[in-house]
Amino acid sequence: MAPRQITPDVSVTSQMDGAALARAASAGYRTIVCARPDGEEPGQPDAAEMALLADALGMAFVHIPVAPGAFDDEAVAQMRAVLDKLPSPILGYCRSGMRAATLWALAEAGHRPAEDILGLASRAGFDLSAQCPRLAPAPTETDPGSAPAPRVHDVVIVGGGAAGIATASSLLKRRPSLDIAIVEPATCHYYQPGWTMVGAGIFKPETTRHPMAEVMPAGVTWIRQAAAGFAPQMREVVLADGASVRYRALVVAPGLRLAWDAIPGLSETLGENGVTSNYRYDLAPYTYRLASDMRPGRALFTQPAMPIKCAGAPQKAMYLCCDIWREAGILPRMEVEFHNAGGVLFGVPTYVPALMDYVERYGIDLNFGSALVAVDGPARIATFERKRADGRPERVERTFDMLHAVPPQTPLDVVAASPLAGPGGWIEVDPATLRHVRHEDVFALGDATDTPNAKTAAAARKQAPVVAVNVLAALDGKAPAAQYNGYGSCPLTVERGRIVLAEFGYGGALLPTFPKWMLDGTRPTRRAWFLKDRMLPPIYWYAMLRGREWLCAPEPIAAPPESGPA
Repeated sequence: MAPRQITPDVSVTSQMDGAALARAASAGYRTIVCARPDGEEPGQPDAAEMALLADALGMAFVHIPVAPGAFDDEAVAQMRAVLDKLPSPILGYCRSGMRAATLWALAEAGHRPAEDILGLASRAGFDLSAQCPRLAPAPTETDPGSAPAPRVHDVVIVGGGAAGIATASSLLKRRPSLDIAIVEPATCHYYQPGWTMVGAGIFKPETTRHPMAEVMPAGVTWIRQAAAGFAPQMREVVLADGASVRYRALVVAPGLRLAWDAIPGLSETLGENGVTSNYRYDLAPYTYRLASDMRPGRALFTQPAMPIKCAGAPQKAMYLCCDIWREAGILPRMEVEFHNAGGVLFGVPTYVPALMDYVERYGIDLNFGSALVAVDGPARIATFERKRADGRPERVERTFDMLHAVPPQTPLDVVAASPLAGPGGWIEVDPATLRHVRHEDVFALGDATDTPNAKTAAAARKQAPVVAVNVLAALDGKAPAAQYNGYGSCPLTVERGRIVLAEFGYGGALLPTFPKWMLDGTRPTRRAWFLKDRMLPPIYWYAMLRGREWLCAPEPIAAPPESGPA
């Protein structure tokens, strides 16, 4: 337990247990607030159990269960009553502390200026800007305020990455008269699938980056800010400067967060001391430099718990480095270890035999259930956590000459704290139509959703036309007309010149684009390499981002069969 103080009277912390409750009593806390529903994850103590322990320790205990993003007025009123009536100091807790902090903030609305609430929360480490619409007092009839009414667009798209730009282009291809706004602060757009090839010295890094202005579809309004919050009940997106933009339909595609800071020591040593990652544009060239300059030693490659962007990317980096070392003649003297927090080499079993052939060929030591938890760059020591045979966790230190690290990946704070989020913090959508499960005018795609597909650019390429068709149906007052089958593609680069082209959908169903006689994706082939090396980059820049839906036309929703005569 590490409480974060918001005010002298209120602190918040992550999930507590009985021992943490005892420490809280010793630290002088007089009231405990649990903001987490029971049963969210295995081993979580029930609120009733915690209430009994708190009472025995002489503390008040209040349970205000809040699902992520679902801060209703009743929960806020309960928190207000706690602040007004129960003894302080007060300690709130949930899974991470975010919900407890948000409850405090919403309960303080109208009692403190919004900027003070946000500032106090920020100093405690919580970005609550997503709650701006509820923190600011509503204008009255006699004092309507001076802010102009937000402009209303037909469609607002949050995110100018692959998913957002492709969706805008697909919409305009179908209805050029649409008024579309894209909310995106970045000035550069990146072809992230190319970074694996940069890390192997095959692509130049600059070929994976274009100015955002070059990919922004003609005719859209580019709002060069970040989204700070969502108010779907008002059909508004709150911007970073506090202004709002309104929509008739909303498409949310902001991506996810690479949580480098979740691994102590990693951020401080990236790009030096032999620590690299192809998950960053500026680091992929360092991967190639390390691999090219390597002397016999130990190389560690890591993969965090799912979900992550392109689950094959961590091992692609490993195979290509091994291929470089094979050509240099040092592979037999290399110790190569793959530390995967999951339990399998690849989630679709059909492709595993081809990958295992290369694991054995390169002499890779596979370590499943092994998660990177700390890095000491100057000492070149990586710490991994794994479970012993008796189920208890243990930590193992491994020295390294090279470490290719992949960080845990989480929803963006602005998404996780919003009314659009589900229990895990991802945007809740129907997996087929990609429409939000509670807000019929909201759609989402790409890495930010809770759909159980691979988070890849290929998935976004298939999703964008589906969203475009269904957004237009929503604007016309009709039901969704297109469906997404979970398609994702992962070109697994096992050596320079050969790729295992994994293509699959929901439930691991194989969804090959080409007939097997033309390209067998279960085997390493040169044709798949040609596709990755020569074809996919121009398809991305000049087809996908421009609304040309080559081999990804949206699949219509089948009409229900008509019933026969009675």
